[in-house]
Amino acid sequence: MFLYIKAFHIISMVCWFAGIFYLPRLFVYHAMSTDTPSLERFAIMERKLYRGIMTPSMIATWCFGLWMISLAPSVYLSQGWLHAKLLLVVLLSIYHLMCGKFRLKLIENPHYKSHVYWRWFNEIPVIILLIVVILAVVKPF
Repeated sequence: MFLYIKAFHIISMVCWFAGIFYLPRLFVYHAMSTDTPSLERFAIMERKLYRGIMTPSMIATWCFGLWMISLAPSVYLSQGWLHAKLLLVVLLSIYHLMCGKFRLKLIENPHYKSHVYWRWFNEIPVIILLIVVILAVVKPF
């Protein structure tokens, strides 16, 4: 049973990160757009990605992860790497919520931040992913 929960945790995480990587890329294109059809298209794509894929995947990632911890709390909660990983997942969840707020702001004003800002903003989850995977696989502490 545990391995199925772990597998679904990983699948959920992969889906979440797919959205986390793609949504800010859509923000780049949204910020570069000037014509109404493009602006409307990006607003729709961003909404569908955020509500239809990213948010359910984030919730599933949290649920499966907490389910695994609940099966052996004394084992997991005594490991430092998990505390660091959970902190990063909390930060990624905040990033996710920020994406939701930015999505709405882009609808109001597509050019309130430059496409260059969104390109840099898109790098944050890459760093988090690298550290989380290293923590989960190597378990350095």
